[in-house]
Amino acid sequence: MEDSTNSTDYFNLKNMKHIVDALDRNQKVFPNILHCIGNTPLVKLSNIPKEEGLECDLYVKCEFLNPGGSVKDRIAYRMVLDAEERGVLKPGRSVIIEPTSGNTGIGLALASAVRGYRCIIVLPEKMSDEKVNTLMALGAEIIRTPTEAPSESPESNINVAKRLVTEIPDAVLLDQYNNVCNPLAHYDTTAEEILWSLDDDIDMVVITTGTCGTVSGVAHKIKERCPKCIIVGVDPYGSILAQPEELNTSDVQLYEVEGIGYDFLPRVLDRSVVDRWVKTDDSGSLPMARKLIQKEGLLCGGSSGAAVSGAVQAAKTLGRGQRCVVLLPDSIRNYMTKFISDQWMEARGFQATPSKEHLWWWDKPINAELLQEPTSISITTTPSEALATLRTTGKALLTVVDDKGSIRGVFTADDARRRLANFAGSPTEELAKFIVKKYYKVNLSDGPSLGSISRLLDISPYVVVVKTESTIERAVGVVTSEDILRFIAIDGKQINGN
Repeated sequence: MEDSTNSTDYFNLKNMKHIVDALDRNQKVFPNILHCIGNTPLVKLSNIPKEEGLECDLYVKCEFLNPGGSVKDRIAYRMVLDAEERGVLKPGRSVIIEPTSGNTGIGLALASAVRGYRCIIVLPEKMSDEKVNTLMALGAEIIRTPTEAPSESPESNINVAKRLVTEIPDAVLLDQYNNVCNPLAHYDTTAEEILWSLDDDIDMVVITTGTCGTVSGVAHKIKERCPKCIIVGVDPYGSILAQPEELNTSDVQLYEVEGIGYDFLPRVLDRSVVDRWVKTDDSGSLPMARKLIQKEGLLCGGSSGAAVSGAVQAAKTLGRGQRCVVLLPDSIRNYMTKFISDQWMEARGFQATPSKEHLWWWDKPINAELLQEPTSISITTTPSEALATLRTTGKALLTVVDDKGSIRGVFTADDARRRLANFAGSPTEELAKFIVKKYYKVNLSDGPSLGSISRLLDISPYVVVVKTESTIERAVGVVTSEDILRFIAIDGKQINGN
């Protein structure tokens, strides 16, 4: 186009080339944000299917574009409306309490903010700070529970929520795991939208499984209208949803992807409508989530990566012209300090540490001279005794070990303060409630470089160096930024001859 910056034609907009889509003639104004839930777009992927060698057409249902950022907005609103209609919830009086991995909690907090309920959300410590901050911004109260606590434990988020309902007047547990409104919301809306978008002609639908209301509700409706459609459930390794007859709770292991998988079978799961199960792991799911963002422009979360990773496995059976729909459950917002961070991905082995050839020390392996010798305390130590040890040793942190000498966690003054200030803790509690169990570490046997440790120090004030002996993981040192700087200064002088 000719440069007409200084001419009278510059703003002759009417006669310029226009790219105009027809206006969406849907409702122009909504009474509140809850009426904007649903009607999420179905988008055809272009780059990932080619990379993965898929012949079929791959579509994604962008549930992360719901107001609360996830598919769970649908069930939260539906459960609230149903409870109000039945007189179970009384505006201005009832207290909504719910155990959740975060997204249902955000949906309920959103509904509570609009409709005037006090809301208490109980979620495991594993869940991201972004989820917690979003919940608090919506006015919800937060109670955290141990990630490793099995569902039957009194400390699990489910049983803590059940206990709170008996203790707090006018408390109501909507119970997404057993509430029929969970699958019903997807039967009435999500499935209908998918069917409408593709004119009732779908060959496969792939859905990650958490509470499982999504897969149950969507599958029932789609099988009524499109019997040929194959329903695929995606379940992470470490969860028993895919093979409950083969696994038990002792087989459950921790995984990083949030919001999917369980160590029990929710009532809202109807396994009879799932034609095939696909297992996924963090190493496939999280890089795929990053790929969805980078290559398709979809600002989605880790469970979305699990869904597409599972779809890539399942959809290889489909041919040209067939259609596969994948549901993307939640958004990037909840994971800005998790898998969106390169350093976080590197710490867990999902990405390689970047090379920096111009830094002489970057690729050098860590050596014993660099390590601060850790001060260890027993897990049976009291918090008061641990704080006294911090004072007398002058150390920034203590490693906490069991009776075999295996590291169980890290104790710092900052974490102790946080427990006392934010969780109404007491110095008389057991030490296990004060320690950090998920901390940044490197294994000496892997030959970690100073560069890889430096990357971890970008996101953590310290890195623990461990060594595995048989089944025992021992702490052999701690590294801080000061240690790295001291090494660079001393060895740098030796190398430069100064």
